[in-house]
Amino acid sequence: MSSTLRALPMMSKASTGIVFVFSLSANVFAQEIVTTQEVRQEKQEKQETEKAQGEQAQKKDERRRSQVKATADKPQKKMVDAPVQQVQIQGAKQTEIDLRRNSIAGRIIIGREELDRDGDTSVGEILKRLPGVTVGGRAGRGGDVRMRGMGGGYTQMLVNGERPPRGFSMESLSPDQVERIEIMRGPVAEFSTQAIAGTINIVLREDFQAKDTDVKLSMGIEQGRLAPNLSISHPGQWGGVQYSLSGSVFRNGQQDRSESHKTELHEETGYTVLQDQLDQTERHSSGIHLTPRLSYKFENGDHLNFQPFLMNSRSASRHATTMTQSPDMPDSTTGQRPFAYASAHNHADSTSGKLSLNFQHRFDDTSKLTLKIGAGLGRTDSDSYRQQFASNGEVLNLVSDVNRSDDSSFSTGGKYTTPLGEHQNLAAGWEIENGQRHQNRVSLDNGVPQFSDSGDNLDASTRRFAAFVQDEIDISAQWSGYAGLRWEGIDTHSSKTNYVVNNESRVLSPIVHAVYRIPGAGRDQIRMSLTSSYRAPSLNDIIAVPTISPYNSPTRPDRSGNPDLKPELGRGIDLAFEHYLASVGIISINFFAKKIDALIRRRTELLSVGDKNRWVNTPVNVGQAHASGIELEAKFPLRELFADAPALDFRGNFSRFWSRVDGIHGPNNRLDQQPTMTANVGIDYRPQGAAMQFGGNFNWTPSFENQLSDSQTSFTGIKRQLDAYVLWKLTSLTKLRLAASNLLANEAVNANSLELNRVFYVQSNRAQTYRVLNLRLEMKW
Repeated sequence: MSSTLRALPMMSKASTGIVFVFSLSANVFAQEIVTTQEVRQEKQEKQETEKAQGEQAQKKDERRRSQVKATADKPQKKMVDAPVQQVQIQGAKQTEIDLRRNSIAGRIIIGREELDRDGDTSVGEILKRLPGVTVGGRAGRGGDVRMRGMGGGYTQMLVNGERPPRGFSMESLSPDQVERIEIMRGPVAEFSTQAIAGTINIVLREDFQAKDTDVKLSMGIEQGRLAPNLSISHPGQWGGVQYSLSGSVFRNGQQDRSESHKTELHEETGYTVLQDQLDQTERHSSGIHLTPRLSYKFENGDHLNFQPFLMNSRSASRHATTMTQSPDMPDSTTGQRPFAYASAHNHADSTSGKLSLNFQHRFDDTSKLTLKIGAGLGRTDSDSYRQQFASNGEVLNLVSDVNRSDDSSFSTGGKYTTPLGEHQNLAAGWEIENGQRHQNRVSLDNGVPQFSDSGDNLDASTRRFAAFVQDEIDISAQWSGYAGLRWEGIDTHSSKTNYVVNNESRVLSPIVHAVYRIPGAGRDQIRMSLTSSYRAPSLNDIIAVPTISPYNSPTRPDRSGNPDLKPELGRGIDLAFEHYLASVGIISINFFAKKIDALIRRRTELLSVGDKNRWVNTPVNVGQAHASGIELEAKFPLRELFADAPALDFRGNFSRFWSRVDGIHGPNNRLDQQPTMTANVGIDYRPQGAAMQFGGNFNWTPSFENQLSDSQTSFTGIKRQLDAYVLWKLTSLTKLRLAASNLLANEAVNANSLELNRVFYVQSNRAQTYRVLNLRLEMKW
């Protein structure tokens, strides 16, 4: 099948080269020298609001200093102790680089400065620039987020350390609602280990210490269609309650155009069917996000934090399709008549919300107990109406699909942390979550149900429960270690009129991380990890309710579930070297290797559905897979290397991936949709005191093929995206930012092929992408 794909002119794969400097821009925080009394006051305020990992990182740093002092000779100790006692900066805010270096498990922190830098309108646009992260789909339209090239549930997405509510969209989340993004390449016992590729944690705004109200008003334009956006963040204090009120509203319009070409070749008879299709879509969407946060400190030092989250989005679209087919005959397997023209109207309204309550109590012995409770609700209403016409105007089909889904969840958990001596912290905790879904879907084709139980109610429940223990220890000035163990169980139950489905999984995940600080090498260090993780089947993969394809074919099948799926189990090893430059720069290289058992792949078959034959795609466990890779990252100000250099910041990353699925013949039997490599390179010009700054970023993923099975192959074309921005500082509190994304506006190309019973099906798709300009006014008062 690979040769069939290569025969398509539109997919000739010319070798593509790219040369770039691995570089990185860093956030520069001013360090202020203060008196001992002022530092104590600052430290006391910091303890009231600082995040748990920041506190732990500072304590570790103090312990390491004391260990180094203990091994130094007395004259050196006196020379060091005197200034440290008189002028302390331990209460100063740690940079993202400091937090990354002090984390034993390894975290990449993306703070507010980097989130604002390129003027992005969605979190999805930011993620594509992060080390080892790729975003599927065409440029500007978003897609599933993948670490190490692995999507489809291998990458765990969290919001404030918890699973986001159903209906949550990374593409519609404004960066102004985000405090920071944390990337964890390896799992930790504190969070779910459903993270074979890694975890991305989105931490929402929590600016209690900010003094200014932050307002950002932007206007985007794509193909002449305007996209206004307004976001506001206001911190304050009312009595003993500190609060941060954040919200945003948006509206946008988009138009898409794509072409597809399908060839069906019967090898025995030579019978050939050629089909060309043109799709045009016009879409309008709007939404609102609210993310307030409140915190209250009791007289005994306990904290109570409350954070609601609300997201609502609405969309409406019109879709037109024209098709030409030769010969104009019904499909040989499904009996469907080809249409000449089709029109569709779609509407969707999605609302999701979650309330999180967090209580922290400190004991006299510096132990801490954290209790949390969460509750979420979500509703999605969607409807689609589509008509298909013959060339003479005859109505062939009138298809309607009306769906309502209601979701609710309740969760509780706790974590107890206590020191075991001066250089060791032990933590243990639990999590319990219960989710419910009630869904009603009516799908009709000319008034006849498209599947047997159309219109029946589906009730599903998911129960998750977990217990964990983890231990962090500073063994010496050079060695730090982390050991964790997490047990996690998931029970899924669903029922409809004609069937009941139950699915259970139980996973025990041991985790070990270690850091070795190289003596005499400045701040250089080596990281090592041995991890266990897993991927549980999603509810949609388990429940056998079909998703109907309007143009059913082997390359556009219906999708259904499989109640007998088992979780995928992953075991991995990571080895990394990190070189920290004098101020804020870093150069790192990371190697990883993973083995995945009970791999889930989707398989396409021709099945009898009612009185019709339909091509149906279902998930199955197929065996083992192996994945490995190298990840390079570098970012630094140019003045780190040359003192007289201009005020340029470089940032870049490059990742190379390999994978192999056992039981599928090569040469491209990799994990589904995993590219062979990806790269980013960026530059920022930020002279101190200048009124103007500018920068840009280039994102590149080469074309690649995937052998999905012995009879099915997919192809994804090259993806190149160039973004740029210019920032003007009008006053000390007012900025104007012009951002341009997807300046190259390359077409998105993909294809897939299938061979069944000596019949070859090849379909190629070509979709246009568009440049987007965004002008944003940023004000504080």
